Amino acid sequence: MAEVERESMEYDVVIVGAGPAGLSAAIRLKQLDADLSVVVLEKGSEVGAHILSGAVLDPCGLDALIPDWKEKGAPITVPVREDKFYLLGAAGKVTIPHWPMPKFMSNEGNYIVSMGNVCRWMAEQAEALGVEIFPGMACSELVYGEKGEIRGVVAGEFGKEADGTPGPGYEPGMELLGKYVFLSEGVRGSLSKEVIEKYNLSDGHCPQKFGLGMKEIWEIDPAKHSEGRVEHTMGWPLGGNAGGGAFIYHLDNNQVYVGFVVHLNYKNPHLYPYMEFQRFKHHPHVAALLEGGKRVAYGARAISEGGFQSMPKMVAPGVALLGCSVGMVNVPRIKGNHNAMLSGKAAAEAAYAAISAGRASDELTAYETEVREGAIGKDLWKVRNVKPLWSKTGLLGSLTLGGLDMWTNSFGFSLFGTVKHGKSDAASTEMAAGHQPIDYPKPDGKLSFDRLTNVAFSFTNHEESQPAHLKLKDARVPVLDNLPKYAGPSQRYCPAGVYEFVEKDGRTEFVINFQNCVHCKTCDIKDPSQNITWTVPQGGDGPNYPNM
Repeated sequence: MAEVERESMEYDVVIVGAGPAGLSAAIRLKQLDADLSVVVLEKGSEVGAHILSGAVLDPCGLDALIPDWKEKGAPITVPVREDKFYLLGAAGKVTIPHWPMPKFMSNEGNYIVSMGNVCRWMAEQAEALGVEIFPGMACSELVYGEKGEIRGVVAGEFGKEADGTPGPGYEPGMELLGKYVFLSEGVRGSLSKEVIEKYNLSDGHCPQKFGLGMKEIWEIDPAKHSEGRVEHTMGWPLGGNAGGGAFIYHLDNNQVYVGFVVHLNYKNPHLYPYMEFQRFKHHPHVAALLEGGKRVAYGARAISEGGFQSMPKMVAPGVALLGCSVGMVNVPRIKGNHNAMLSGKAAAEAAYAAISAGRASDELTAYETEVREGAIGKDLWKVRNVKPLWSKTGLLGSLTLGGLDMWTNSFGFSLFGTVKHGKSDAASTEMAAGHQPIDYPKPDGKLSFDRLTNVAFSFTNHEESQPAHLKLKDARVPVLDNLPKYAGPSQRYCPAGVYEFVEKDGRTEFVINFQNCVHCKTCDIKDPSQNITWTVPQGGDGPNYPNM
């Protein structure tokens, strides 16, 4: 195929991803200089369509960016009024008191929000300042300059046939070029992954660690609803099979967010994270809340959990990684949106200073310094050992040793120094022969649901004639390697039922139902052979979350 010719447009800053980090960067750039040209490219059909988060929001990031957000009508109106933490057993629960925990673990002053709706509001603020925002514009390639620097991205390529060749309605997309490019794609973004590998940004840092977060929105009996109530649980049903936990957040309008997180460093390839989530809802404590209610939405996404030790170098010539592209989640607090916003603000200030000094396409080292030494770094440094201690000592060890370490870090020292993470989540997967299969109860259709029924409530959609955006490095590996060695874990770790093994004409075939994909990227992370690469489909395709 001949080289594609594309038109190009020049901006001061090109931002990939209209999440909290990207939108914060866009807003701050325009606050600093209204004449800067700034564009935000979003792969979702609209801003917020691909945003999924818990979410209890620490407003410190927004306070720093838009101090008068309340007066400007931000959809942040449900303060946390009650904060509960339970350790679950199969039939009961034990309340874990808050008083032994450091003060920063309290949710006082935080809000239960839909981050999708917060991002929609932030996009309005950005556009009012003159930021150009283009939804439905997936960024499929990086554009490199003559010296190897990143000059921009290719966005808006449409109309390829299933085999990758241009179809009759093919649109080549455009090159959007900037003095600096910000990648705020969220966890395991395809362009960020390319940048990290090309420039060896992870050298000297621990491997990134991940969790899989799944979430449903429920409308429940008003008599059971308690607006502003926050619950977190640990223990059952995961037990010793995997790290993780759950949350139940009571927002307004008699709705609750019910979420479940499984750490992806689990060893047993028979583990089925989605079914662990469905089983959780049958715990007596949870079932009593949800019975008689109605599930109205479902979604899933990966979560970066490596913290301070796993943050790669954040800059390369012409490019900066923001938010979850770096991994800024405070795992014990279960919060990262505040740090994403602060990272966007910091990147904008570094780019503004560079552009004002006549610079372009170099490394924004001031941004990385601010992240590591400023509010974000301080937030993550205090809790840096909780996740690796959890991985090494289990749940109870994490509660005791991790809690002790957070306390001592509040006073500036740690008994453990800095505990390193071990191998990657993919490499943590062990052979199926060494583990027992897990028997999961069949969903009842009332509290628990099969995957494909639930995926319909993510409102995901992909044009079926396009090439599959889930790429296999070697098409033989799933059947010849992953199935006999690991019992085909992709058919379980995917929360959307994308992957399956089917018998056809006496042979086993590996089928990719990419139409079901909710863009969580777990396959790219957890596949033990690292044979699956997640890339963007054509713009606008994917989930259409209403108010996740």
